[in-house]
Amino acid sequence: MGFRSRDPTFSMPEFLRQAGGCAVVDGGLATELEANGADLNDPLWSSTCLLSSPELIRKVHLDYLEAGANVIISASYQATIQAFEARGFSIEESEALLCKSVKIACEARDIFQKSSLNDQYSISSDETNLRKHPILVAASIGSYGAYLADGSEYRGDYGKEVTLETLKDFHRRRLQVLAESGADLIAFETIPNKVEALAYVDLLKENGIRVPAWFSFSGKDEYSVVSGDSIVDCASVINACENVVAIGINCTPPRYIHGLILSIRKTTEKPIVVYPNSGELYDADKKEWVVSTGTSDEDFISYVGKWCEAGASLIGGCCRTTPRTIRAIAEVLSNVQPVLLKKP
Repeated sequence: MGFRSRDPTFSMPEFLRQAGGCAVVDGGLATELEANGADLNDPLWSSTCLLSSPELIRKVHLDYLEAGANVIISASYQATIQAFEARGFSIEESEALLCKSVKIACEARDIFQKSSLNDQYSISSDETNLRKHPILVAASIGSYGAYLADGSEYRGDYGKEVTLETLKDFHRRRLQVLAESGADLIAFETIPNKVEALAYVDLLKENGIRVPAWFSFSGKDEYSVVSGDSIVDCASVINACENVVAIGINCTPPRYIHGLILSIRKTTEKPIVVYPNSGELYDADKKEWVVSTGTSDEDFISYVGKWCEAGASLIGGCCRTTPRTIRAIAEVLSNVQPVLLKKP
């Protein structure tokens, strides 16, 4: 049981309809892995658990599904063939680890759906209600800056030596592997500039990849991505790509999301996905979040209805958000969806 985008007739609008009008995306992965005892002080960040503790990744996926998530995102954001090779793994082993990240997420979905039928989770065990909780597994592809592990995905300044072709060469094989991994869609995440979005679009076309994808940018303010490129320009360059089933924003303070949604809507009719971070500041030098700089769960949730009204139809959380955040989002969406669905 479950919604699968591998079906050639996959339709994001149909998935959203089955989800009740708006779908819930999961929350921060690293936050929860650390809460469960993982040590992520490693250039591979959350992906280090693919090596040391895959069972923790599975548990976090399950926690988000129990909280009401319709989309769970694989632990491959910082997983790259280049990074694994630097740790001594062969290309074949590196590719297997990428596939493992998706396999773990798919296993979590299967466990959750089977357990739900036995009423072991909070979702109703009635099959009709289960069909209203469709689940997609998204394979995460982090930006080039995430691989550098120097915080440049929050700035978008890779330097003049990093060209469109550099980015295509870097991402090509990872995209090919994840497109064949069994994931329902590809999530290009925390995109900091227009050139990296262009690299992804080129790779999708050049490699004949048909798996659905969403593109989510990291925002600097209500109008721009972190590099300073206009979000309208960024959305425009990917809007015509047939693979793209949603466009949006992630790892951005909640206060900027409403304006960014309105800006994106100027250039596309595709569904909009938003999953902001907690609003906390990240110190790239110390590699830690600055304490007491973020938005409380209550304040975060207060935005959700406004994001829906502005046009977002997939909503979740990024860094420093938790299953508690996602459960609250799911509760808000269950109340606002009937109103939104009545709109023409």
